[in-house]
Amino acid sequence: MDFLLGGVACCGACLFSNPLEVVKTRMQLQGELKAKGTYHRHYRNVFHAFYTIGKVDGLLALQKGLISALWYQLFMNGVRLGTYQTLADIGLTKDKDGKPIWHRSLIAGAVSGCCGAMVGSPFYLVKTHLQAQANTAIAVGHQHTHHGLRDAFIGIIRTEGISGMWRGVTGAMARVMVGSAVQLSTFSTSKEYVKQSKVFRDDSIMVPFTASMVGGVVVVCFMTPFDVISTRLYNQGVDANGRGMYYRGFLDCFYKIFRNEGVLAFYKGWSASWFRLAPHTVLSLVFWDQTKAFYKNFKSN
Repeated sequence: MDFLLGGVACCGACLFSNPLEVVKTRMQLQGELKAKGTYHRHYRNVFHAFYTIGKVDGLLALQKGLISALWYQLFMNGVRLGTYQTLADIGLTKDKDGKPIWHRSLIAGAVSGCCGAMVGSPFYLVKTHLQAQANTAIAVGHQHTHHGLRDAFIGIIRTEGISGMWRGVTGAMARVMVGSAVQLSTFSTSKEYVKQSKVFRDDSIMVPFTASMVGGVVVVCFMTPFDVISTRLYNQGVDANGRGMYYRGFLDCFYKIFRNEGVLAFYKGWSASWFRLAPHTVLSLVFWDQTKAFYKNFKSN
């Protein structure tokens, strides 16, 4: 049940944050492996990207890849949050008095994130492909020709085999491990401090809301560079042998981005990442906390 509640909570958040995910993906692919100033910037900032996508591709384009994103949230975050809750329930993240230990929460979050990334990788791959699809006038990155989730799965497996569904998973594992470790450890610790402060009642929704706001800020700072690498690895095209056209793997991608685009390229789409990650983190963790409370009350009755 912990796995299901975690997945459902993040699906709820995804409905609101997916347009920002589309914008973030486009901005992270813009100017791929090109030096600053040598390419046309279709998306100058997050607000201009919203306007441009809506004007050229249509408003519905802002929800591209939604079905893939929802399945990804259900599988990845279901496993991630469920695993973390399981580790917390058996006492691996707390001391003998039941208080969370930050470094243990950090490790538990990283392990949980790694498990979630492995399970959700195929859906994240397709989500990235679909969200990058755009009118030629504003297209960035490699353009895949999938017509939806099912068509993408069939096409990828037919050309690359089952293993092709996990192409780029190294970037996803690093991305989710870092993000999950920072997010969950910060949330747990912050939530305990907020409770101890007695500013809000223990059962107030403001307790998980305040704790998740802190987690959202920290996640953006640590996760964005890994997010850029993950997007690039997933979206790149493949040759006849199923090998990536641009990057051989995580370290090769890191080196090529640094060499060709500079260190600031690792924070491309920073504004979109903030606008997307902060509310998604808040909504995910608040929904997660509330669904657990609802299920606990339901079970007790």
